[in-house]
Parts: sequence; C-alpha cells; structure tokens
Amino acid sequence: MPLSAGIPAPDFELLDDINTLHKLSDYRGRNVVLYFYPKDDTPGCTKEACNFRDDYSAYRKADVEILGVSPDSVKSHGKFRQKFQLPFPLLADEGHKVCNLYGVWGPKKFMGKEYEGVLRTTFLIGKDGFIKDVFGNVRPAEHSADLLAKLEQIFKL
Repeated sequence: MPLSAGIPAPDFELLDDINTLHKLSDYRGRNVVLYFYPKDDTPGCTKEACNFRDDYSAYRKADVEILGVSPDSVKSHGKFRQKFQLPFPLLADEGHKVCNLYGVWGPKKFMGKEYEGVLRTTFLIGKDGFIKDVFGNVRPAEHSADLLAKLEQIFKL
C-alpha cells in the first residue's frame, strides 16, 4: 500500500541521470511532484514523462519541482531523458529501496503473468515536507493535467 496523505514524506538519497545526488530534504521549502513509474522508454512511461515535459512551464510557474523515480539505471535514465528532452531529473532506484519505502513496489499482472514491479503512483509533497495527496493507478495520458488541477486546489495557486 502506498503511503497516505497527511504524513511526512520519507527522506531518501538517489542519483539522477547525470550522477548527481538528490535528497528529498534538499527540496524542503518547495512543492514537489514525486512520481514513480515502471520503466524508461516504454509507451505509458514515455507518455507520462512527455506530458510532464509539455506542462513543465505551468509546474515551474506554480513553484513545483518534478522528480521521476524508477528502478532503471542512471545510464538508462540519461538516454531516456536526452531522447525526450525531459527538463526534470530522473532518479535511479535500482534496488527499489525508495519504491519500497513509499509502498509502490508490489504485485502486478501483465498478459496473464504475475510479477513484482513499480505501481505507477504520484505523491504531491508540500513545502513543509508532508504528503498532501497521493495518486495511484494513474492513467499516463491524463495524469499531468489531473495533477495541475489538483495543485490549484491543494496549494491554492
């Protein structure tokens, strides 16, 4: 089960696509969209990332940072970010430690096969470091627009 709103977002340290270390606590004082996605350069994950990219100016105008997290490697993230010109960092959680911490690693089904993987989930984290809202089972194509609408409500933008 993913973490729920109203609690402090657990801190973590992960490398991004250019080997820079990111700590969630370094973002205190800023609103953060922390989104967990299954795999770089797959149809749904690409759609989700590109929508965040296309809406990026609206997030920046709202003083919101975007951080993408998946179990892919730093190298994979670098290729994905460059290929689609993503303006936000992608964080490598290769051992899915942070996915476990946030409760977004679990059983999945695809074409009749069951396996463990990332449950596509997004956390809205306020300037105070508390989780303001959680979006589970998101639909990649509509997710960014849904988040922007929710941000207006939550952060009174």
